[in-house]
Amino acid sequence: MPVRILGTLTATGHAIERARQLIPEHIALSRAEPGCLRFELTEDDQTPGLWRLDELFADQAAFNHHQQRTRASKWGRESGGMVRDFTVTTED
Repeated sequence: MPVRILGTLTATGHAIERARQLIPEHIALSRAEPGCLRFELTEDDQTPGLWRLDELFADQAAFNHHQQRTRASKWGRESGGMVRDFTVTTED
């Protein structure tokens, strides 16, 4: 079953610019992962530092692989102070 992630990422202060620097590489690597069907991380037009997530992976194994790679990446190391609020669901 496909796994979908919907939610937000919020950065404040100097972390906003750091996120803007790191996000393009994170998106490119995530989209290139086997089993990634969609990976959208877009900054809100009205709220600086707010990004919306819409990710879809082929199955739980693909999602787990993404999580492991993310934790080991520069993004994972440097985005720890940013607030994440998301839900993970399976889709039929």
